[in-house]
Amino acid sequence: MTEYKKLTIEIPEKAEQILRTLRENGYEAYVVGGCVRDSILGREPEDWDVTTSASPQQVKELFPRTVDTGIEHGTVTVLMEREAFEVTTYRIDGIYEDCRHPKRVVFTSNLLEDLKRRDFTVNAMAYSRESGLVDAFGGLEDLRSKRIRCVGDPSERFSEDALRMMRAVRFAAQLGFAVDPGTEAAIRDMAPNLARISAERIRTELVKLLVSPNPHWLRLAYECGITAVILPEFDRIMLQRQNNPHHAYTTGEHTLLALRNIPQKSTLRLTILFHDMGKPEVFSTDAEGKDHFHGHAAHSERIALDIMKRMKFDNDTIRMVRKLVRNHSRYPQLSEHDVRVCAYEIGPELFDDFLLVKRADITAHHPSIIPDTLHYLSEVERIWREIKLRGDCLSLRELRLCGRDLIGDGMRPGPEIGALLQKLLEEVIERPERNEKNYLLERSRTLRAKPDMAAGCTGTE
Repeated sequence: MTEYKKLTIEIPEKAEQILRTLRENGYEAYVVGGCVRDSILGREPEDWDVTTSASPQQVKELFPRTVDTGIEHGTVTVLMEREAFEVTTYRIDGIYEDCRHPKRVVFTSNLLEDLKRRDFTVNAMAYSRESGLVDAFGGLEDLRSKRIRCVGDPSERFSEDALRMMRAVRFAAQLGFAVDPGTEAAIRDMAPNLARISAERIRTELVKLLVSPNPHWLRLAYECGITAVILPEFDRIMLQRQNNPHHAYTTGEHTLLALRNIPQKSTLRLTILFHDMGKPEVFSTDAEGKDHFHGHAAHSERIALDIMKRMKFDNDTIRMVRKLVRNHSRYPQLSEHDVRVCAYEIGPELFDDFLLVKRADITAHHPSIIPDTLHYLSEVERIWREIKLRGDCLSLRELRLCGRDLIGDGMRPGPEIGALLQKLLEEVIERPERNEKNYLLERSRTLRAKPDMAAGCTGTE
């Protein structure tokens, strides 16, 4: 077991307090895993996990506030004021029967036994102020070499937990590392086992990869056979040619490039991932040999919905991504009216994201058309800034007349109120200066006097 006494990691006070309490009561204790890795890399750890020779019950006896997060696997969450720290007993995993979880675990007093069950060398290091860095598997050297490598035999690690194959690619993308050749070869051989992993776990790893600094490393998942199992729709677009003046790459290569050109926000990167997935369904070639993809946005939206439901995304994410995918091919005319209509139809709260999607999409097109198209988009963005600065009404919430006003003016409650407000909103989007309560009330009376609106009115009492 290699110890590096000179390497120093600054441990937060509350985490150090947990280590100190365990040590003072006769137990070994170290921070372990991702917090050690990130500290060495100069990154801010998200969590500080502790591993110890103390049993879960002994941990619970030492700390007044604990939660049995995964006590059957040796994990107790210790609460220190408003912060939570996972404290896990050294353990040896039993047989894995579902490619994800051990059937049982055996607690041990040997730190090395605990570290050797972990996934990758860079995650299998422990640290304490007294012992320094404990690195039994070459994790520090792999950090220096920017390499993701399994602890021990990669085939064994992936047979224990198939999700580790996705985690290898995800860590590589997050850290900008390469995957060790032996580890990559095992992924290629064992990728079909990912079919046994739950949709929720797949979704979590996919999103982490997409929002990493290197989302285009999804290519590695494709090359290793991972996407063939979890996202076969992506494999289809990687093979889809685009013999068209607007494009210089296959649909998949275009998507990977666009992913690099959009902010690290999950809904934006999911939108880019899905935005052209309908192209293989509508692919056609004209007499001159030019490829076309008429109506691909609607097909891409349907595919995006199928994938997000399959991976059990939340409803808000599904709603936003669907709307952005459906509208990504829109090119509003360079007029305030057309930009207002576009923002209204997409949703003003999503229009900034729509523009980011447009920009990323354009920058992955054929280099010859990018300058002119970006100039056009800059004009749309300028018009949109002016619309926002002026505060033009783009939603019923911003309309200066509401259902209560119409009821007060004699309309019966019912769906006719919503229809009338919608009509008024459309007129205000056409002429923003008309968003004044007195004008809208008078206009509503005119509209209610028409035969098709009169059924919803009782007249002024």
